[in-house]
Amino acid sequence: MHGSRASIAALLDALVQEKPSGCAVCVPFPYLEQVSQRLRGSPIAWGAQNVSEHAQGAYTGETSAAMLAEFGCRYVIVGHSERRHLYAESDAQAAAKFAAVKSAGMTPIFCVGETLQERDAGRTEDVVARQLGAVDFKDGVLAYEPVWAIGTGRTATPEQAQAVHAFLRKKVPAQTPILYGGSVKPQNAAAIFAMPDVDGGLIGGASLVAKDFLDIVRAAGT
Repeated sequence: MHGSRASIAALLDALVQEKPSGCAVCVPFPYLEQVSQRLRGSPIAWGAQNVSEHAQGAYTGETSAAMLAEFGCRYVIVGHSERRHLYAESDAQAAAKFAAVKSAGMTPIFCVGETLQERDAGRTEDVVARQLGAVDFKDGVLAYEPVWAIGTGRTATPEQAQAVHAFLRKKVPAQTPILYGGSVKPQNAAAIFAMPDVDGGLIGGASLVAKDFLDIVRAAGT
Protein backbone atom coordinates (compact mmCIF):
# COMPACT_ATOMS: atom_id res chain seq x y z
CA MET A 1 0.00 0.00 0.00
CA HIS A 2 2.39 2.62 -1.33
CA GLY A 3 2.35 5.22 -4.05
CA SER A 4 0.58 8.24 -5.47
CA ARG A 5 -0.39 9.24 -8.98
CA ALA A 6 2.81 11.27 -9.25
CA SER A 7 5.18 8.60 -7.92
CA ILE A 8 3.59 5.89 -10.05
CA ALA A 9 3.81 8.10 -13.13
CA ALA A 10 7.53 8.58 -12.52
CA LEU A 11 8.08 4.84 -12.11
CA LEU A 12 6.09 3.99 -15.22
CA ASP A 13 7.91 6.61 -17.28
CA ALA A 14 11.24 5.03 -16.29
CA LEU A 15 10.00 1.54 -17.12
CA VAL A 16 8.56 2.52 -20.48
CA GLN A 17 11.82 4.19 -21.43
CA GLU A 18 13.73 0.99 -20.60
CA LYS A 19 11.09 -1.32 -22.16
CA PRO A 20 12.01 -4.46 -20.21
CA SER A 21 10.37 -7.70 -21.33
CA GLY A 22 9.27 -10.43 -18.96
CA CYS A 23 8.23 -7.81 -16.42
CA ALA A 24 4.92 -6.89 -14.79
CA VAL A 25 3.81 -4.33 -12.21
CA CYS A 26 1.02 -5.07 -9.73
CA VAL A 27 -0.43 -1.89 -8.26
CA PRO A 28 -3.12 -0.85 -5.76
CA PHE A 29 -6.62 -0.89 -7.22
CA PRO A 30 -7.07 2.91 -7.56
CA TYR A 31 -4.13 3.15 -9.96
CA LEU A 32 -5.11 0.41 -12.40
CA GLU A 33 -6.60 2.83 -14.93
CA GLN A 34 -3.48 5.02 -14.83
CA VAL A 35 -1.24 1.99 -15.30
CA SER A 36 -3.33 0.45 -18.06
CA GLN A 37 -3.30 3.71 -20.01
CA ARG A 38 0.45 4.24 -19.64
CA LEU A 39 1.60 0.69 -20.32
CA ARG A 40 -0.79 -0.27 -23.10
CA GLY A 41 1.27 -1.08 -26.19
CA SER A 42 4.46 -1.62 -24.17
CA PRO A 43 6.07 -5.01 -23.40
CA ILE A 44 5.33 -4.48 -19.69
CA ALA A 45 2.30 -6.28 -18.25
CA TRP A 46 0.27 -5.16 -15.26
CA GLY A 47 -1.89 -6.65 -12.56
CA ALA A 48 -3.41 -6.31 -9.10
CA GLN A 49 -2.25 -7.13 -5.60
CA ASN A 50 -5.37 -8.94 -4.44
CA VAL A 51 -8.85 -10.07 -5.55
CA SER A 52 -12.09 -11.30 -4.05
CA GLU A 53 -12.93 -14.96 -4.34
CA HIS A 54 -16.54 -13.96 -5.07
CA ALA A 55 -17.80 -13.15 -8.57
CA GLN A 56 -20.24 -10.46 -7.37
CA GLY A 57 -22.67 -9.69 -4.58
CA ALA A 58 -23.00 -7.97 -1.22
CA TYR A 59 -19.28 -7.82 -0.45
CA THR A 60 -18.75 -4.10 0.09
CA GLY A 61 -15.17 -3.00 -0.47
CA GLU A 62 -14.16 -6.10 -2.42
CA THR A 63 -12.99 -6.25 -6.05
CA SER A 64 -13.85 -9.15 -8.32
CA ALA A 65 -11.65 -10.84 -10.89
CA ALA A 66 -13.99 -9.71 -13.69
CA MET A 67 -13.50 -6.09 -12.61
CA LEU A 68 -9.73 -6.48 -12.76
CA ALA A 69 -9.92 -8.08 -16.18
CA GLU A 70 -11.77 -5.02 -17.47
CA PHE A 71 -8.66 -2.97 -16.69
CA GLY A 72 -6.50 -5.28 -18.79
CA CYS A 73 -4.86 -7.01 -15.85
CA ARG A 74 -2.84 -10.03 -16.85
CA TYR A 75 -1.71 -11.03 -13.35
CA VAL A 76 -3.16 -11.03 -9.84
CA ILE A 77 -1.16 -11.74 -6.68
CA VAL A 78 -2.92 -14.38 -4.57
CA GLY A 79 -2.12 -15.61 -1.07
CA HIS A 80 0.51 -13.00 -0.28
CA SER A 81 1.93 -13.47 3.20
CA GLU A 82 0.50 -10.14 4.37
CA ARG A 83 -2.98 -11.23 3.28
CA ARG A 84 -2.53 -14.54 5.08
CA HIS A 85 -1.10 -13.12 8.31
CA LEU A 86 -2.65 -9.65 8.64
CA TYR A 87 -6.08 -10.53 7.26
CA ALA A 88 -6.26 -14.19 8.29
CA GLU A 89 -6.78 -15.49 4.76
CA SER A 90 -6.92 -19.26 4.87
CA ASP A 91 -5.46 -21.77 2.43
CA ALA A 92 -9.01 -22.45 1.22
CA GLN A 93 -9.65 -18.76 0.58
CA ALA A 94 -6.38 -18.39 -1.31
CA ALA A 95 -7.32 -21.42 -3.40
CA ALA A 96 -10.73 -19.90 -4.19
CA LYS A 97 -9.06 -16.66 -5.27
CA PHE A 98 -6.67 -18.64 -7.48
CA ALA A 99 -9.65 -20.26 -9.21
CA ALA A 100 -11.45 -16.92 -9.57
CA VAL A 101 -8.45 -15.32 -11.28
CA LYS A 102 -8.12 -18.19 -13.73
CA SER A 103 -11.83 -18.21 -14.51
CA ALA A 104 -11.53 -14.56 -15.53
CA GLY A 105 -8.73 -15.36 -17.99
CA MET A 106 -5.87 -13.94 -15.93
CA THR A 107 -2.78 -15.55 -14.41
CA PRO A 108 -2.52 -15.91 -10.63
CA ILE A 109 0.81 -15.33 -8.94
CA PHE A 110 0.36 -17.71 -6.02
CA CYS A 111 2.49 -17.04 -2.93
CA VAL A 112 3.70 -19.57 -0.38
CA GLY A 113 6.16 -19.19 2.47
CA GLU A 114 6.97 -19.91 6.08
CA THR A 115 7.39 -17.76 9.20
CA LEU A 116 10.59 -17.60 11.21
CA GLN A 117 9.09 -19.89 13.85
CA GLU A 118 8.14 -22.44 11.21
CA ARG A 119 11.60 -22.32 9.63
CA ASP A 120 13.35 -22.67 12.99
CA ALA A 121 11.12 -25.66 13.74
CA GLY A 122 12.22 -27.33 10.50
CA ARG A 123 8.73 -27.11 9.01
CA THR A 124 9.45 -25.12 5.85
CA GLU A 125 8.65 -27.92 3.43
CA ASP A 126 5.56 -28.97 5.36
CA VAL A 127 4.19 -25.42 5.34
CA VAL A 128 4.75 -24.62 1.68
CA ALA A 129 3.48 -28.07 0.66
CA ARG A 130 0.28 -27.50 2.66
CA GLN A 131 -0.27 -24.06 1.14
CA LEU A 132 0.39 -25.31 -2.38
CA GLY A 133 -1.63 -28.47 -1.85
CA ALA A 134 -4.80 -26.44 -1.34
CA VAL A 135 -4.70 -25.41 -5.01
CA ASP A 136 -5.27 -27.29 -8.24
CA PHE A 137 -2.11 -25.67 -9.55
CA LYS A 138 -1.69 -25.27 -13.28
CA ASP A 139 -1.31 -22.33 -15.64
CA GLY A 140 -0.10 -20.06 -12.87
CA VAL A 141 3.04 -18.46 -11.49
CA LEU A 142 4.36 -19.65 -8.13
CA ALA A 143 6.20 -17.32 -5.75
CA TYR A 144 8.19 -18.41 -2.70
CA GLU A 145 8.29 -15.61 -0.14
CA PRO A 146 9.84 -16.57 3.20
CA VAL A 147 7.92 -14.41 5.67
CA TRP A 148 10.98 -14.04 7.87
CA ALA A 149 12.84 -12.33 5.01
CA ILE A 150 10.24 -9.71 4.05
CA GLY A 151 10.80 -6.19 5.31
CA THR A 152 13.07 -7.45 8.07
CA GLY A 153 16.42 -6.75 6.47
CA ARG A 154 17.08 -10.48 6.52
CA THR A 155 17.37 -12.31 3.21
CA ALA A 156 17.49 -15.99 2.48
CA THR A 157 20.83 -17.00 1.02
CA PRO A 158 20.74 -18.03 -2.63
CA GLU A 159 21.26 -21.61 -1.46
CA GLN A 160 18.32 -21.43 0.97
CA ALA A 161 16.08 -20.04 -1.77
CA GLN A 162 17.23 -22.71 -4.20
CA ALA A 163 16.52 -25.51 -1.74
CA VAL A 164 12.87 -24.49 -1.36
CA HIS A 165 12.46 -23.74 -5.06
CA ALA A 166 13.80 -27.20 -5.93
CA PHE A 167 11.30 -28.74 -3.51
CA LEU A 168 8.45 -26.75 -5.05
CA ARG A 169 9.57 -27.58 -8.59
CA LYS A 170 8.70 -31.22 -7.98
CA LYS A 171 5.12 -30.31 -7.06
CA VAL A 172 4.05 -28.15 -10.02
CA PRO A 173 3.96 -28.58 -13.81
CA ALA A 174 7.43 -28.40 -15.32
CA GLN A 175 6.80 -25.15 -17.19
CA THR A 176 5.69 -23.24 -14.07
CA PRO A 177 7.77 -20.11 -13.36
CA ILE A 178 8.84 -19.98 -9.71
CA LEU A 179 9.73 -16.54 -8.39
CA TYR A 180 11.61 -15.63 -5.22
CA GLY A 181 10.18 -12.83 -3.10
CA GLY A 182 12.08 -11.98 0.05
CA SER A 183 13.94 -8.65 0.27
CA VAL A 184 15.42 -8.88 -3.24
CA LYS A 185 17.69 -5.89 -3.84
CA PRO A 186 20.06 -4.83 -6.63
CA GLN A 187 22.95 -6.04 -4.47
CA ASN A 188 21.73 -9.64 -4.11
CA ALA A 189 19.51 -10.12 -7.16
CA ALA A 190 22.11 -11.59 -9.52
CA ALA A 191 23.22 -14.24 -7.01
CA ILE A 192 19.64 -15.28 -6.26
CA PHE A 193 18.60 -15.37 -9.90
CA ALA A 194 21.66 -17.48 -10.75
CA MET A 195 20.14 -20.42 -8.86
CA PRO A 196 18.85 -23.08 -11.27
CA ASP A 197 15.29 -23.20 -9.94
CA VAL A 198 14.80 -19.45 -9.39
CA ASP A 199 13.07 -18.04 -12.46
CA GLY A 200 12.72 -14.44 -11.34
CA GLY A 201 11.58 -12.26 -8.49
CA LEU A 202 8.46 -10.97 -6.79
CA ILE A 203 9.79 -7.56 -5.81
CA GLY A 204 8.36 -5.52 -2.96
CA GLY A 205 10.03 -2.45 -1.48
CA ALA A 206 12.75 -2.23 -4.13
CA SER A 207 10.09 -1.83 -6.82
CA LEU A 208 9.20 1.61 -5.44
CA VAL A 209 12.49 3.05 -6.70
CA ALA A 210 12.76 2.96 -10.48
CA LYS A 211 16.56 2.60 -10.60
CA ASP A 212 16.57 -0.25 -8.07
CA PHE A 213 13.71 -2.04 -9.81
CA LEU A 214 15.34 -1.75 -13.22
CA ASP A 215 18.67 -2.97 -11.83
CA ILE A 216 16.86 -6.06 -10.51
CA VAL A 217 15.09 -6.57 -13.85
CA ARG A 218 18.45 -6.43 -15.62
CA ALA A 219 19.89 -8.94 -13.15
CA ALA A 220 17.06 -11.30 -14.09
CA GLY A 221 18.16 -11.08 -17.70
CA THR A 222 14.80 -9.90 -19.04
